[in-house]
Amino acid sequence: MIDLAALDIAGTTVEEGSAVYRALHDAVRRHGSTADVADVARWMGADKRTAIRALLALGGDPSAVEPAFADFERLLREAYDATPPTAMPGVLDAFADLRDRGARIALTTGFSADVTGLLLERLGWADGVVDAVVTTDDVPAGRPAPYMVHRAMERTGVTDVARVLTVGDTVLDLEAGTNAGARLVVGVLSGGAPRAVLEAAPHTHVVDSVADLPSVLAGAEPPAAVTA
Repeated sequence: MIDLAALDIAGTTVEEGSAVYRALHDAVRRHGSTADVADVARWMGADKRTAIRALLALGGDPSAVEPAFADFERLLREAYDATPPTAMPGVLDAFADLRDRGARIALTTGFSADVTGLLLERLGWADGVVDAVVTTDDVPAGRPAPYMVHRAMERTGVTDVARVLTVGDTVLDLEAGTNAGARLVVGVLSGGAPRAVLEAAPHTHVVDSVADLPSVLAGAEPPAAVTA
């Protein structure tokens, strides 16, 4: 039933201790932004340049998007050097289940290609673990636009959105999957967003983590044919 699973990275398939949001907050505050933690949380899942631009509008220097982005990447690299990211519990087993069902696996992310490459290298996922990786450098706009999902389809040779599953831990992830026309749009609670917040967004399922995907897929399969 599913030919492609397109999954978010931070908070969904990878535990990185919210380093990305701390780095984002620190970076914009270095350029005058008065953004607080709640302001940063509103941009969970978004393209990071877009998030920085919006956060700098809160009392910061609107011309400092690129310097703030450079600070963000540097701070995030330092955080990952100090505490390397790890796979979320059950993720590799879920990947194996998806492959057993004949699905390809893609990662989509609001990170740049450089940061994504660093993260995957730290994880040991740089080669062979997934079939495609799509970053915001690959598309004209990040979430909630559907482009990363569609680019993942392009890179994996999948043509039918009715055979696509998307998974993410933010409202923007769910909106992007819905905008892409995916058959299954699954929210996970592993990134810290409250259940009520994800359930208020467009979705087909909200579950605890990616480890629950086999159960989601088993429940979504048509019943087996009954033979006499």
